[in-house]
Amino acid sequence: MFAGLDEGRKAVFHTLLELAEELGVRVYLVGGPVRDVLLGSRVLDLDFSVEGDGIAIGKRLAERTGGKLTVHPQFGTATVAMSQCRADLVTARREEYPAAGQLPHVTPGSIADDLERRDFSINAMAIRVWPEGGDLLDPQGGLDDLESGVVRVLHRRSFADDPTRMFRAVRYEQRYNFRIDGGTLSLMASAVSLGDMDSVSGDRWLHEVEKILDEAEPGRLLLRASALGLLSGLHPSLGNDAGLRGLASCGEEPHDPDEWLAALFGPLSARDGRAVAQRLRLTGRRAALARDTIKLRDIEADVVKMAQRPSGLYRILKPFAPQAIAARTKLTGHPSARRALSFYLDELRFVRTSLNGDDLLEMGAFQGPQVGEILTQLLDARLDGKLSGREDERALARRLLARTRKGATN
Repeated sequence: MFAGLDEGRKAVFHTLLELAEELGVRVYLVGGPVRDVLLGSRVLDLDFSVEGDGIAIGKRLAERTGGKLTVHPQFGTATVAMSQCRADLVTARREEYPAAGQLPHVTPGSIADDLERRDFSINAMAIRVWPEGGDLLDPQGGLDDLESGVVRVLHRRSFADDPTRMFRAVRYEQRYNFRIDGGTLSLMASAVSLGDMDSVSGDRWLHEVEKILDEAEPGRLLLRASALGLLSGLHPSLGNDAGLRGLASCGEEPHDPDEWLAALFGPLSARDGRAVAQRLRLTGRRAALARDTIKLRDIEADVVKMAQRPSGLYRILKPFAPQAIAARTKLTGHPSARRALSFYLDELRFVRTSLNGDDLLEMGAFQGPQVGEILTQLLDARLDGKLSGREDERALARRLLARTRKGATN
């Protein structure tokens, strides 16, 4: 049971064991931690199912450990975030889905009910913590599938009830080098063709995409999701996976997950890009990344033209996210564009002036727009190789200030 647990997680486990005995409730380690223990993998978070009140025991665990408690009463769940790890405590339950893609209605149940409601057989195993801990409960044949390297769904309506499980199937398959079994693949294809993915909100789909981006090899997972029709199921324009394939074949594995997100948007038109961003409810940095990736492709000819003058190249590329530029560098089919983008990424974006605003004020500049204008001209001269150091900058700044004063007197 403790094979994949470090000392901190073992301490949390023992604290929960003591609480279960004090309260007289049956507690089971369930799902992902059991799967990873049996695979010999490192266990990160701890998931427990409680035949009783999962929230009550979660509150006690938070008190004992000093962890931060988060409660979801409608699902009978509690999460305790501690310095060592996170523990999720679920009241063992039955689930009924009122409609495809909607969150389930839950009612308390037994551990057998709780395992039956889960997504895949490899996640439907439990180890009894108390009483008489140690026994493996495996009513769905998860151990056999684990040993065979198979991802198998439990119910025929599983993907209709919760289409996000299809992305989870891809994650498990690729993470563990397993295979999704034939029956499960057929159910996935059916769910996609019937439009079941449309029933899930963009926020939930974005959460699944972000989980893929957090995996060790997100590109491999995204290409598999594309091959299974899951990306086009999210939005028809994502059926064009040229950006993903281009990034995968560039001979260099990108370490920044945002490059893969950029590759998703790389082949899209501005209109389709806006539609996909809206479907996934992209906001902030990631919405900007999507826009930047598409716009960079559209201004590629201008980038090449500006490469002759480093300051011009700097000005045209400075507003764009570095991740979008990095992805475009690998996606473009034009060597001159690749060189220009790489030049900006590797050198130009790090160029700075030695002088700052305070230095210019000491030299007699007026507070206001004049300072910014002179700093811009100093930076342009630095980028274009016309200045070699601080004294060169001071000399140019003096000339610019004198020119400004002369213009003011005229």
